[in-house]
Amino acid sequence: MGARQGFGWQFNCKHDTSAMHAHNCFPSTSRRGCCASATRASMHSSGHFCTPHTESLSCLSRSFYQLSASLETNIVRCFHAQKAPSRLSSLHLSSSRPAGFRRKCFKCCAASPSQNFVGYSSDSDVFPDVRDVGVRPPRPKRIILIRHGQSEGNVDESAYTRIPDSQIALTETGWKQALRCGQAVREMIEKDGEDDWSVYFYVSPYKRTLQTLRGIGRAFDRNRIAGVREEPRLREQDFGNFQIREKMLKQKEQRARYGRFFYRFPNGESAADVYDRLTGFRETLRADIDLGRFQRPEARSRNMNLVIVSHGLTLRIFLMRWYKWTVRQFEALNNFSNAGMYVMQLGDYGRYSLLVHHTRQELKDFGLTDAMIDDQEWQIHAKIGELNFDWITSGPSFFTHFDKKDEAASHGTVPHDVIKTT
Repeated sequence: MGARQGFGWQFNCKHDTSAMHAHNCFPSTSRRGCCASATRASMHSSGHFCTPHTESLSCLSRSFYQLSASLETNIVRCFHAQKAPSRLSSLHLSSSRPAGFRRKCFKCCAASPSQNFVGYSSDSDVFPDVRDVGVRPPRPKRIILIRHGQSEGNVDESAYTRIPDSQIALTETGWKQALRCGQAVREMIEKDGEDDWSVYFYVSPYKRTLQTLRGIGRAFDRNRIAGVREEPRLREQDFGNFQIREKMLKQKEQRARYGRFFYRFPNGESAADVYDRLTGFRETLRADIDLGRFQRPEARSRNMNLVIVSHGLTLRIFLMRWYKWTVRQFEALNNFSNAGMYVMQLGDYGRYSLLVHHTRQELKDFGLTDAMIDDQEWQIHAKIGELNFDWITSGPSFFTHFDKKDEAASHGTVPHDVIKTT
């Protein structure tokens, strides 16, 4: 909205509006113009029009959504205050020309309770009936996680001693892997048999991931690519500037003893640090999904596919964060192969599961336990907002003494570690 625009509203109700005025339902800061008693009386008796003064419409520093939300809240508050069987059947929100040129009005009238929210054009008084305003857009069909192709650092670790990690490039083999990966993604999507599919990419800003993206992109026509977003939070774990080979080998040995998740490289990051920044990315991704930022409102399709091109550890941490895996479960996972991918696909009711596209054996090879795979099965059939109370991380699995108690009860004894405090 431009700084010179004002806003107008129209709502329909099933009850007399006097209580609304008594409780300051309309966002007017004075009684000038619309709030004179004669005007109010005429509004109640016929036509039901009430025009707020210019200042009320010229709250230029407040956003459209703040104003509309405030109005809706006040209307609901008024209905509760009068304790009458009133019902707000529809609320119309419109952007208007500057208040100095045109005034909008509140219009109270009987309307069908089935009438939906309608968005108005600011250029004309002939308003289109947009029935999908306020409707949540369809979720992308897949979230496809892809590791970069083979890089110079994968074949020669000494490359990290002379080239910044962010500038490590793909090898010739890595380019070929990226091309094959793009073809595999396209074939997977085309098997759906739908014509309106598209892809949207999130990519790490590192050179090897950007090159992998370009290789993957060659499999798609331009009209199939909805967009690309470079996302710094998808970068590789920071191992600490230029790396000295001998020191790095020693540090990786220390990490194996200390724990892969918590060990922090000097001047770098731990996997726990990566987890923290990916938590922020996950929230961004979920907001993008909920708001449908990948497609134009007039061309939204259920056949959108998100592709995340990143790094092995980063993608494993992403899965850990998404599915709430424990540290121990994360540390048991195997790395992605170069240009390898795992697919999170929509289940029956809007949740994403690895088990839609992959087999149980493939997930076992990745490092998932039977309990983790059972949870993936649950994800297929569960609704958004539901909790899997049988899931291993839900609580009781953290307490190992329950089974021992049951066994001890059958023998009439209590095992020592049940009563020992640690």
